[in-house]
Amino acid sequence: MSYVFDFKDAVAYEQWLNKDGNQRIVDLENRLMTEMLRPKFGQRLLDIGCGTGASLMPFIGKGIQLTGVEPSPYMLDIAKKKIGHRVDFHRAHAEDLPFDDNSFDYATLCLALEFSDDPRKALGEACRVAKDGVFVGMLNKYALKAFQRRIRGIFKTTVYNRARFFSINEIKYLFISLLGDVPITWQTTCHFPGMTNQLVDNFERSKFARKSPFGAFAGILAVPIPRFRTTPLKLKSVSANSLASNSRPVSCAEKKTGDKV
Repeated sequence: MSYVFDFKDAVAYEQWLNKDGNQRIVDLENRLMTEMLRPKFGQRLLDIGCGTGASLMPFIGKGIQLTGVEPSPYMLDIAKKKIGHRVDFHRAHAEDLPFDDNSFDYATLCLALEFSDDPRKALGEACRVAKDGVFVGMLNKYALKAFQRRIRGIFKTTVYNRARFFSINEIKYLFISLLGDVPITWQTTCHFPGMTNQLVDNFERSKFARKSPFGAFAGILAVPIPRFRTTPLKLKSVSANSLASNSRPVSCAEKKTGDKV
């Protein structure tokens, strides 16, 4: 099962969100996610590991049926206070979702696989319940920010000491192992998390930045392809043994004229 954030973790995360400059980081992450997913009005979206609801906010009021899943009751309490009844919240682990197959159009896992004890099982559950696409938003293993978090964890205990960082290729291989050779796209953002100006914002929007493998936040989208199992049908034909011993083939000319040869 995934790591469950306690009360202290939940409060610390919400305080981090409310600090100056950090909301811009979340906005960049959410912008990348929404531009890759582009859910339509009336579609169903499940946010797995929704935390305090930050990754659900950009979909509020867009006519999308939203469901959030989170194992931490403290994170859920904060999310419910912020979002209310606009999202259907459930307490559950990513590795064991309480939904039927293909219950949703899309599923998202934003900063959730990092804290899962069985990332493949968690991703497999997302692929099971979502029929049109699964989006993984993660802390990029090869970004400078991830390296800084690992170094900080040596000297100070943080929640990231419990996190497992992934590369883009590692998530792609997980998708392929679960779904086969399906369309997979990826982009990154947050190349300069501590800087805020128009020049940096324009760079983050550029195609060059989005295709850089070194952004602090990476988004990977897999689109499942329906596969159908076919069963060969048995063809029935009259065997030669079933023909009378005195029968003989009839020519086309005999059929037309009725004459005997």
